[in-house]
Amino acid sequence: MKAIQLIGHGGFEKLVFKNDILNPVPKDDEVLIKVLAAGVNNTDINTRIGWYSKSITTNTNEGGEKGFSSTDDKDATWSGKSLEFPRIQGADICGKIVSVGKNIDQSRIGERVIVRSMQSDPTSVVGLSCYVIGSEFDGGFAEFVTVRSSETFKIDCNWSDVELASIPCAYSTAEGMLHRINLNKEKILITGASGGVGSAAIQLAKRRGAYVVGQCSKSKFSEIQNIGADEVIDRNEDLVSKLGSNEFDVVVDLVAGSGWDQYLEILKPGAKYVTAGAIAGPMVNLDVRTLYLKDLTLYGCTHQPTEVFQNLIKYIENNEIKPLVAKTFPLEKIIDAQKEFLSKNFIGKIVLEIN
Repeated sequence: MKAIQLIGHGGFEKLVFKNDILNPVPKDDEVLIKVLAAGVNNTDINTRIGWYSKSITTNTNEGGEKGFSSTDDKDATWSGKSLEFPRIQGADICGKIVSVGKNIDQSRIGERVIVRSMQSDPTSVVGLSCYVIGSEFDGGFAEFVTVRSSETFKIDCNWSDVELASIPCAYSTAEGMLHRINLNKEKILITGASGGVGSAAIQLAKRRGAYVVGQCSKSKFSEIQNIGADEVIDRNEDLVSKLGSNEFDVVVDLVAGSGWDQYLEILKPGAKYVTAGAIAGPMVNLDVRTLYLKDLTLYGCTHQPTEVFQNLIKYIENNEIKPLVAKTFPLEKIIDAQKEFLSKNFIGKIVLEIN
């Protein structure tokens, strides 16, 4: 089969297109999926460049093209363990089941499915332990992939394969954050609102009845409002001056970086800050007095209960959310796709089509 192999941490040269890789064979509890489309995500790039290593303290784009010279391979993954190379990445998968392991009902063959990106680790006794398809095991940047049957979900809708491939990673991350804090009709700021997770969070927060303020570049204001934001604010603005102190119930943060302390200032006493990303840099300034004097709660979100993904299936089938696909590329043009991704000149998702 054809696939993209990641052969080490580093720049684009670590992504190698091959067309002679043996097709994977499903284990007893797995299914074999013919991949039809696969979304591109920050995590693909972050894993390639080794950004998850604690040795890296800068923003993700700085190493996006060439990688980081200081990456420590020993902890540069979601799990904090060394990545096994070569690795086929791709956390977003839409495809059809073409074969099943001996413990799986044959009736699953032919189903169109999407795959849960953040999966439970069956070998772990830790409740929040998980691993990511395309990181801890091979993912969707290939013609075929094997996945545990329990992590593949049949879907019945009129969306295209490309549109469905825009959902798993970004939307489950966003829904996982909102699910964790039990968001309802609250006032919420979403940072990085034009990205895959941020734009998903806007739709999902509006679905829950929230009043949404999206933070993004000024050039994207109208598009962010078109997908549901009640207000928009430029990412370079002083948030306290523009929005006021003690005004928000929730901050959903995907950015972090040098302006992080402002997010706590705009929160009301007793409010919630929730994060699943740090594209502007993972190191922030925290005044602990703000944290305890305002009785704030900080949430870090990686693990997702299965119901988060099951809920997304319902939202799609009930036409409660819409896909946001900015551009598509063929699999062999993955470097072009990642360059486009790093440009940030789009809203929503970039998806690879796999024929």
